[in-house]
Amino acid sequence: MPNSVARLKSSRALLIGWRASSPFKDRLLPRCCGYIMALRACGLIIFRRHLIPKVDNSTIEFLLLQASNGIHHWTPPKGHVDPGETDLETALRETQEETGIEASQLTIIEGFRKELNYVAWKKPKTVIYWLTVVKDYNVEICLSQEHQAYRWLGLEEACQLAQFNEMQATLQEGHHFLCSTPV
Repeated sequence: MPNSVARLKSSRALLIGWRASSPFKDRLLPRCCGYIMALRACGLIIFRRHLIPKVDNSTIEFLLLQASNGIHHWTPPKGHVDPGETDLETALRETQEETGIEASQLTIIEGFRKELNYVAWKKPKTVIYWLTVVKDYNVEICLSQEHQAYRWLGLEEACQLAQFNEMQATLQEGHHFLCSTPV
């Protein structure tokens, strides 16, 4: 194994090296030093629901943020994992940085965790999402400079704004999970 890869493997970086014969070959990973390296991000799919009995699931609204750069796409809050952070710590930190919503204002829904693999800015990326509900329906959103707008949307509108098939499918899976699980 080349020394550069050994150093990478021994570091705390969240990068995974592999060659074509590796059991990890199905992952989408960018190249570094002849090996492939994973870009990893984590986020929260945040929803709110009117405080009425769970009769009408159309009351579920998802929070989407519009990016300030690139194509101004809409996604839930997410960001890159910092060295030494767990995936969930990253998701909570990024949510606080991007929306102003603190961990104490959220409840994580047990049993829902979704991993997406796609290419962003010509680099393969893995993003892990958890499903969370805000404790206060009228929680204040304070956007960072990374985003220019936010919206609370029902499933159909959220999927229209999300644009990317993987994100649309994740929102649909989250909605289905909420409709079939007592929350």
